[in-house]
Amino acid sequence: MALYLLDYGAGNVQSLANSLTRLGHAFKWISTPADFDDAAILIFPGVGAFGSAVQSLEARGLREPLRKYIQSGRPFMGICIGMQILFESSTESSHAGLGVIPCPIEEFDSSDKAVPHIGWNTANLVHPTANTAEPLHPVHYYFVHSFCAKYNPEKYPGTAEWVHSTTQYGDELFVSSVRRGNVFGTQFHPEKSGQAGLDLVDAWLRNPEFEFDRTAPRVAPTLQPADGLTKRIVACMDVRANDAGDLVVTKGDQYDVRETSSAAAAGQVRNLGKPVALAARYYAQGADELCLLNITSFRHSPLQDQPMLAVVRAAAECVFVPLTIGGGIKDSVDPDGTPRSALEVAGAYFRAGADKVSIGSEAVYAVERLRAGGSGKGDGTSAIETIARAYGRQAVVVSVDPRRVYVDPETYDGPYKDEVVRGRNGEGWWYQCTVSGGREAREVSVVELARGVEALGAGEILVNSIDRDGTGAGFDLDLLNLVKKNVRVPVIASSGAGSKDHFVQVFRESGVEAGLAAGIFHREQVRIADVKDALKTAGIKVRVA
Repeated sequence: MALYLLDYGAGNVQSLANSLTRLGHAFKWISTPADFDDAAILIFPGVGAFGSAVQSLEARGLREPLRKYIQSGRPFMGICIGMQILFESSTESSHAGLGVIPCPIEEFDSSDKAVPHIGWNTANLVHPTANTAEPLHPVHYYFVHSFCAKYNPEKYPGTAEWVHSTTQYGDELFVSSVRRGNVFGTQFHPEKSGQAGLDLVDAWLRNPEFEFDRTAPRVAPTLQPADGLTKRIVACMDVRANDAGDLVVTKGDQYDVRETSSAAAAGQVRNLGKPVALAARYYAQGADELCLLNITSFRHSPLQDQPMLAVVRAAAECVFVPLTIGGGIKDSVDPDGTPRSALEVAGAYFRAGADKVSIGSEAVYAVERLRAGGSGKGDGTSAIETIARAYGRQAVVVSVDPRRVYVDPETYDGPYKDEVVRGRNGEGWWYQCTVSGGREAREVSVVELARGVEALGAGEILVNSIDRDGTGAGFDLDLLNLVKKNVRVPVIASSGAGSKDHFVQVFRESGVEAGLAAGIFHREQVRIADVKDALKTAGIKVRVA
């Protein structure tokens, strides 16, 4: 049977292609409307914004052929936007969906939780079965979305017969998978859900016409005291060229990546391993996400940086959890004078296999322009705005690099007096943001930056700490709590982890959704499995790989 993938031109479809290659399933790409006639099985892997997906389908003449394919009865699987487009409409856009399922897609309520919904959550079958042909199992799958089909059978009775599983996030139940006849769709990303996701895709492809028994006892979805969302453990790799020109993973102490402890190696770039090998190792050890940050100078010409793009491609071929890429995501000019937009750079990384991009210094400059404009709205040209508009805000991570600025809390009357943190010994400080890897301070506070990037469209904030970086003294809880209480998007804690207990502490004492570490994982001072065991012992939900 001819398996085809539908690429509508946005988001990371390479991840699914890599998954199918790993599973041994040959496939072709839908490139023209005529290709639908040759497809015996079709998968639509969607990542990004609902409106962008619909517009792209229409511009390529693929919308109606897709609708006719689904109506033909041939097997169809939609992933994320590929599932959402089956519904009538989305409050994210004025564009209509295919209308196969009589229900709208709506935004999550952010009053009681972070939005987007990012992380590993459970999908609970409406018709539990012991049939081994059922591809979906009671394990954790990876979700990343701001909009969903809310489970409301009273309001949308016609949707009930489509619901295959539901998931709880905060105090909301939503449809996490649909199945009826030839159609199967998942809100979560199986291609980014580790071995459990690979197993699901493989099981469906081997028996795409499996239909669950609707006469079996139905378990009515109900709200539980707590949802199934886990805390995420992120392994980060700072990648740069060493003095011989080879790409290596390095780690700084308060952002200094050159050796100082060994006379023989003094001044050399600290080499902690090869990026692809480390990425594969952390995936095997159960990391929930991976982050590759390009910190070398050739990020100023990212689209000519073939070695880094090759690293992303190679990592994506062996890693089946989310992959974030940072460094050089900005408007730039190639050495030959060719202008490159941040959106173009991000698109190259997405096509290489990245799922999210991380923006650093450019986010600070964008918030400075936002402040200068006085309207509280961006001008639509920043890297954050352009990428979020095309790929969805969940694809944009902003990485902030603040440091403490000490002041007398009794007399300080500066612009950030409401953000001053008081220490145990009476000292006080506010957090100032920096650019250029911490080398240049800007007159922007961490609260101002966090609020600003959220307004511009960032979907997640990675909070580093120059003061704690490489110290092993633990995460800066004051900093994290300050950021967390001022934004509604998920927050990742970074800098300072020195033991597994520091992860327990940060999740217990702050509201962050994820914890990131680098050096302690690279040097194997702490293993990812040890961190997860400690969290489970402490009663904190984690994914078991």
